[in-house]
Amino acid sequence: MSRSERKWDHIRFALENGQERRSALDDIQFIHQSLPNLNVSDIRLDHSIGELSLSSPIFINAMTGGGGEKTFRINKELAIVARNTGLAMAVGSQMSALKEKNERYTYEVVRKENPNGVLIANLGSEATPDDAKMAIQMIEANALQIHLNVIQELTMPEGDREFSGALRRIESIVQAVNIPVIVKEVGFGMCKETVELISSIGVTAVDVGGFGGTNFAEIENKRREKSLSFFNQWGIPSAISIIEAAYASNRIAVIGSGGFISAFDMAKGLALGADAIGVAGYFLRILIEFGVEALQAEINTVHKELSVIMTALGARTISDLKRAPVIISGATHHWLDQRGINTKSYSQRTIK
Repeated sequence: MSRSERKWDHIRFALENGQERRSALDDIQFIHQSLPNLNVSDIRLDHSIGELSLSSPIFINAMTGGGGEKTFRINKELAIVARNTGLAMAVGSQMSALKEKNERYTYEVVRKENPNGVLIANLGSEATPDDAKMAIQMIEANALQIHLNVIQELTMPEGDREFSGALRRIESIVQAVNIPVIVKEVGFGMCKETVELISSIGVTAVDVGGFGGTNFAEIENKRREKSLSFFNQWGIPSAISIIEAAYASNRIAVIGSGGFISAFDMAKGLALGADAIGVAGYFLRILIEFGVEALQAEINTVHKELSVIMTALGARTISDLKRAPVIISGATHHWLDQRGINTKSYSQRTIK
């Protein structure tokens, strides 16, 4: 199977599988505030991740590219949506375009359609500094994602089987480029020990890519003759992974992603410690089924609902929302207790 065909398989199976609601966000409950002392008009959604200034804490996360006309059209339409709504946007892995120059146009279109927006390039941890520079130049990127997808590769019939030296290679990229570097998981989450390692090499942010959204193990298992079914349930749920990352001893910006399908989910992710929320599958489904205008309308609705939720909590800014008191219950509470993370600190904090 060609790389282009595999890219489209990933999109097709992702749409078939949908979102599984196993992100652990249902274990999080806000504590009601009867006197928030705010107006909806007071709310500020702009926020920063390291050197990146964003007009919204939500961004379009990495999805595709390198799969010919179909992926070109998706990236073009996502770039239009990003331009019209002010969202940052990441592209899918650009390695295909580095290996096959005829696929470059499927990525370059995002800068053509969104000349002034925040765009994030994307490569795997096998990339070299020269690869990173070419990927950045290809879309005139404002930041670079390096994705970690060990479980996906192990499940993929034709996937990689060698993963040594990844941290060293990422460090060499950080030292070679002059834009922020984000290290991203692709759906299996990050624990605090991993985040501490990543932070130690000068990375700007981690995108936890938690379990609960698009499941690439299930997607790759559909492409195998004999399923590695044990990987279908493998990973750290998104809510837990955000907390683990925010709890890491080496402070680093945290991006939450993996199964966020509403403003309420996104507010919870931000309250747990995320500086931004990346959304992929939820936005992709709306785009494919209903088109550009419908996705733009949904993003505008999410912004309005997030502002309403923040007003109810008395959180004027995203930094305030990260201090909103929450109750953590269920399996999430049990996990965090076993990991030595004090959940009471989340319920007893205050914005004021």
